[in-house]
Amino acid sequence: MLCTPGKLNEHLHEIDITASERRERIVGQMMTTQGVTEQMKADDAMKWVGMVNNIRACADEIIRDELIYE
Repeated sequence: MLCTPGKLNEHLHEIDITASERRERIVGQMMTTQGVTEQMKADDAMKWVGMVNNIRACADEIIRDELIYE
């Protein structure tokens, strides 16, 4: 039971670590798939920022669906 002293915080910490690792993986995979590179960043920084922000938002939504709200 999560109400046991320390169990809830321990569980939340594990979820946080898992979510962070999963987010890094998803963002990396999506950046590769969509061709978001350091060269793009140098050539068109605004486009790069927009794409990275979109990728991060999508990754966050996936994490919420898979880990938080399951």
